[in-house]
This record gives sequence, structure tokens and C-alpha cells, in this order.
Amino acid sequence: MSHPIVRIAEVALLDVVRIDETTLFELLTIGSLFLVAILGTLIAYQAYRGYRRNGVRSMLYLAIGLLLLTAFPFVINVTFHTITGSTQLTVFAENVSRLLGLGAIMYSLYGQH
Repeated sequence: MSHPIVRIAEVALLDVVRIDETTLFELLTIGSLFLVAILGTLIAYQAYRGYRRNGVRSMLYLAIGLLLLTAFPFVINVTFHTITGSTQLTVFAENVSRLLGLGAIMYSLYGQH
């Protein structure tokens, strides 16, 4: 049984994807996910600025929800897939992040703050 760090390095080395070996569809998918993460982060930042300017807590929950819904799934996808190589764990973690994001957005709209 190998050391966990060695196992992570082995998985990372085995899953190297060359850009010239990917299909156009894969590149467009990755690009669109990246754009969703960037735009979601920018909108969340604006909501956070609204919270700081006006002190309205619902804007803070909106910002957190947007990050959990857009940026975190992208980061989770890249990190979990690189470290674990498990597609099932990656998809599960992404869905948990999205669910928490939707919950935070619902709380920002309907919660008692």
C-alpha cells in the first residue's frame, strides 16, 4: 500500500489531458464552465458590495449563494477530479454546493433577517 501523497501524485500524473487531444466540445464545455464561474463571482462581488454599502444581510446571503451556485462547483470539479480522480465524488460535491447555494439564495429572498 502506497503513501496517500504518492497516490495523489500517481492519479495526477495519469489524468494529464493534453489540450491538442481534446475535442472542440470538451474545450467549449470547459470554457463555458469557466465563464459561468467568473460571471457568478463578479455578480456575487456586486452583491457583497451592496451588503457592505447598505448593511442589508440578504445581500450577503445572495452573494454566498451565488458563489456556491456558480464558482464553487467549478473549483470543486477541478480540485476533486485532480486529487481523487473519482467522478462520483466530484459530482456529489458539486451538487451539494449547488444545493447549499440555492438554499442561501432562497434564504436571502424569503428569510427573516
